[in-house]
Amino acid sequence: MVNRYQLLVIGLLTVAFFLVKSSSSSQIIRRFSYNIERKNVKRLCHTKQLLTVNGKYPGPTIFVHEGDNVEVKVTNRSPWNTTIHWHGVRQLRSGWADGPAYITQCPIVPGGTYTYKFTIINQRGTLWWHAHLSWQRATVYGAFIIYPRMRPYPFSSAPVEAEIPIVFGEWWNGEIEDIENDMKLYGSGPNSSDAYTINGLPGPSYPCSNKAFGVADTFIRTIEMGKTYLLRIINAALNDELFFAVANHTLTVVEIDAVYTKPFTTKAIMVTPGQTTNVLITANQVPDSTGMFVMAARPYLTSVFPFDNSTTIGFLKYRVPNAKFTKTPVKSFTLPSNLPQMEDTPFATKFAKKLRSLGSPEYPCNVPKIIDRRVITTISLNLQDCPVNQTCKGFKNKKFFASMNNQSFVRPSMSILECQYRNLSTTMFSSFPERPPHPFNYTGVDPLSENLNTEFSTRILVVPYGTRLEIVLQDTSFLNPENHPIHVHGHNFFIVGRGFGNYDVDRDPKHYNVVDPPERNTVGVPVGGWAAIRLIADNPGVWFIHCHLEEHTSWGLAMGLIVQSGQHPSQFLPPPPHDFPRC
Repeated sequence: MVNRYQLLVIGLLTVAFFLVKSSSSSQIIRRFSYNIERKNVKRLCHTKQLLTVNGKYPGPTIFVHEGDNVEVKVTNRSPWNTTIHWHGVRQLRSGWADGPAYITQCPIVPGGTYTYKFTIINQRGTLWWHAHLSWQRATVYGAFIIYPRMRPYPFSSAPVEAEIPIVFGEWWNGEIEDIENDMKLYGSGPNSSDAYTINGLPGPSYPCSNKAFGVADTFIRTIEMGKTYLLRIINAALNDELFFAVANHTLTVVEIDAVYTKPFTTKAIMVTPGQTTNVLITANQVPDSTGMFVMAARPYLTSVFPFDNSTTIGFLKYRVPNAKFTKTPVKSFTLPSNLPQMEDTPFATKFAKKLRSLGSPEYPCNVPKIIDRRVITTISLNLQDCPVNQTCKGFKNKKFFASMNNQSFVRPSMSILECQYRNLSTTMFSSFPERPPHPFNYTGVDPLSENLNTEFSTRILVVPYGTRLEIVLQDTSFLNPENHPIHVHGHNFFIVGRGFGNYDVDRDPKHYNVVDPPERNTVGVPVGGWAAIRLIADNPGVWFIHCHLEEHTSWGLAMGLIVQSGQHPSQFLPPPPHDFPRC
């Protein structure tokens, strides 16, 4: 006869067996099919053909669990080459699936297919995916949600009633291809977008969007009085950092870039293109007769270049038992008083300083306290003389470019990763300079009279496997000091230091945070300042490091990182898949 103790032991062993089985990444494969195709979409009274995924704009949300194997078969039914990048996914030993064109793969040609295969290893939270060729991510993007496998969320004492993805984007009435081509042809800045969007919808502050209650052009989400919700916020905009707030409500930040943080409350957030931020919000305010609370996003302005000076609006609609609300048109709204003004750098700075890794025993902060290598790189906007017999429309009738350490990145004609893997000799690549070639007062020069002509090359930083690497990203005043969101592929990193002015190698490292710095995949380098990031180069392959303002990447604000293979077989990159695209 089995006693209670024996039943308890049997029960615990059974639970342990299923937990171990469920945690094995080899047990579950999540398969998705993406068709890249053109479809007519109407916004702001303009109908035009967009690149979409499965006919959706924005594209579908992917839901997976930590430890899952993921396979996404992409079929290109568009007239252009394309690729997909899984932004923030570490791609450990799966660099063939990372996606940036001519960095880790050749594009998927019209009519072609490629299946991206990768495993979600030790990651959970909100990420996203987007096209990574030309300006296609203007419309080809979507959320990528990773649920924890075995543990509950560590941040909420109250149960989360529901999770709400909030994806910011931009809408152009004109054709994206024409805007990008004109920018490249004339060396000018691109036309600003005509609207920002929340989940693809511009909201009632724009012409042709101020329709009646519940129309398709405005995002409205119903929530219940007294309940707590998790907003999964993604900035997929091409060229603008954004402030976000919900009228009368406090947000509790609990995660950034799929990494848990020490929770803190805030009236608003700032999120750069490429970044994600998860916040808790509780429906604990007293609604007016409409039951509606405005949520809004508008740009954080640090540039003198033309920009989209507008605000996208959505609504949280309270559901209150026994309450009857009037159906007031959505066009009757007031912007949240807690939404920062566009040039509120003090708020953006204070918000960034509050971000800290959770640093718990379950989710440790493994920041390298000692480094093997420090790279200092300037981030600059540049002017180039107009070539003979060409028309240039940049400042002073010159061409705009951008650079890192005075090197403007040129994409090669074939995949750098394949060249590196196959040991193909090429003169297209050269070493990235680890210090600025021309030291000067980086943030003190006159923006309009000083300039350094950039060099055009495909510069690569090569490091051995396991290198504890620090990269100092220094903004400059050429043309315009600006907040730059720098994204590192293939690795998370820790932001150990930030500041304004010029980085001082003797002074500033003494004030680093190496206890609980925020861990991210995209860092906003402060306007007229610097940011120091640390990472362990433990992912063999080729990785793109670039500004996530698409106009700056197009101008060359990028570099490559090669992490060499290690000594153990698990530290090598496997061969490319059989369907890997060819140039």
